[in-house]
Amino acid sequence: MLPRSEHPDPQWTRDNWRSLNGKWEFDFDFGVSARERKLFKGGQLKMAITVPFCPESALSGIGYTDFIPSVCYKRDFDISANELGGRIFLHFGGVDYHSYVYVNGEPAGEHIGGYSSFSLEITPLCHEGSNTVFVIAEDDPRSGHQPCGKQSTKHDSYGCFYTRTTGIWQSVWLEFTPKDHIISCKYYPDITASSLLVEGEVCGSGSVLLEASYEGKTVGRANAAVKGSRFRVELPLGELHLWEPGCGRLYDLALSFNSDRVKSYFGMREVWMENGRFMINGKPVFLRTVLDQGFYPDGIYTAKSDQELKRDITLGMLAGFNGARLHQKVFEKRFLYHCDKAGYLVWGEHACWGMNYNDMVAQGNFICEWIEIIKRDFNSPALIGWCPFNETWGYRERESASKIIENVYKLTKLYDPTRPCIDTSGNYHIDKREIYDVHDYEQDPDKFREYYSRIGDGIVRDQIVRMDGDVQPYFGEPVFVSEYGGIRWAPTSDGWGYGNHPKDLEEYVSRYCSLTEILLSNKHVMGLCYTQLYDVEQERNGLYYYDRTPKFDQQTYDRLRDAMTKTAEAEK
Repeated sequence: MLPRSEHPDPQWTRDNWRSLNGKWEFDFDFGVSARERKLFKGGQLKMAITVPFCPESALSGIGYTDFIPSVCYKRDFDISANELGGRIFLHFGGVDYHSYVYVNGEPAGEHIGGYSSFSLEITPLCHEGSNTVFVIAEDDPRSGHQPCGKQSTKHDSYGCFYTRTTGIWQSVWLEFTPKDHIISCKYYPDITASSLLVEGEVCGSGSVLLEASYEGKTVGRANAAVKGSRFRVELPLGELHLWEPGCGRLYDLALSFNSDRVKSYFGMREVWMENGRFMINGKPVFLRTVLDQGFYPDGIYTAKSDQELKRDITLGMLAGFNGARLHQKVFEKRFLYHCDKAGYLVWGEHACWGMNYNDMVAQGNFICEWIEIIKRDFNSPALIGWCPFNETWGYRERESASKIIENVYKLTKLYDPTRPCIDTSGNYHIDKREIYDVHDYEQDPDKFREYYSRIGDGIVRDQIVRMDGDVQPYFGEPVFVSEYGGIRWAPTSDGWGYGNHPKDLEEYVSRYCSLTEILLSNKHVMGLCYTQLYDVEQERNGLYYYDRTPKFDQQTYDRLRDAMTKTAEAEK
């Protein structure tokens, strides 16, 4: 059975596509010499791997967890004469880190970035019958040049760093389009006008037809003339169905351009900050989010099935959360699709850890990849905010590093003015920002309450505890406690969590409920994020075990849910 055979991008599909997941030839390239040796010119690789699972994972069939500086992949695919009559694109959901792609022994292109998706047109390199794709992926998480998130830079996992991912870790597929085709679109919902503004890019000339439907009923049509290679059109909707937390009301969108047909979807929702509150469609919403790191015991970065992606969203919602902070990893498009359908709010974050902020190569790599990430996920209604950096400890005091944080923030707002952006989660912030984001693992409820009791006076936790007022100034922004809790609960002494292990279950529940109530009852706090949904390897502070089995009985989960779902002051 073909692994992960579903379409990798449900928001941009054509009928004519083909998955390349499954068995590929594979080999390690420990000398990083595959390009020098021109292995892409021919010959068989020694091993086999199951794509899209990384070689460190059990699901790949390899399970090698030491450092892997470079890997090689190879497989054949057939192309028909009819498919050669249009355009052929080779898509990669994610390859860590620097990819070199060859088709029939010739360079097709390269890509830098382990978290952003990319595609290459390979039409001129293909011929009728059997063709060969060869991929080299070079990866060095210790170089300082690349973001690698929570991937360990030591041999073993430790602390909050886990098993690495190298090479292909998301689906690979072929897409066949006419010569004239739609390249991309951006959607701007306007709930006041009950319309959708669509901006797009095409290859070719003519006009684009858009047709929106809701639950099978056509509710809007519009035509857009192409000017140069771009078009812009307002699509009025005969019925307005708002996308809201817990109610992912999605419209289907069919786009036609000459003989090209694309199936997409969108949600009618707008988000903004107002009077210290987070607003969705003009209503205040308290962000009850949970930290989700996107790790899996047998697939590392990659879920075994589409059902596993949906399961994590279901577990979060059952625990009383209305969303998740997707932490130090860019999640695959199908995860966002399930969030879109469920009305599950998410923050998009880059895996910034591992890079040297003061290194010019690292800065260039990061910025280019971040733009690709924003572009890929722009149309997801579930994605309600961006966060390019996490815990930039000490970098705020270095002028060059603080400038990259400021520049990326400005770039994010320039490309996407429709969502709030947290410059850096935790610390250290630039001077001008929308949200004051705090990480706080204080386990004593009395101290925790004190830390946030004087926000109205302009004093926040960081200035009390770390005396960081000089580099962490507070200007009255809404406060988002985007990491708290992290209470360790494990059956043995192995692993770790924050603070002392509760002596019994009642102490655990009491601590969880007290810390949560303190944030919910503070009118200056706009949201929270509990650490975390499930254990990851040696980190044992999840609400579920790493394999997503329950830690507690249902009565305990009900008590935790009741605490999390109480009305927040910021929602009144």
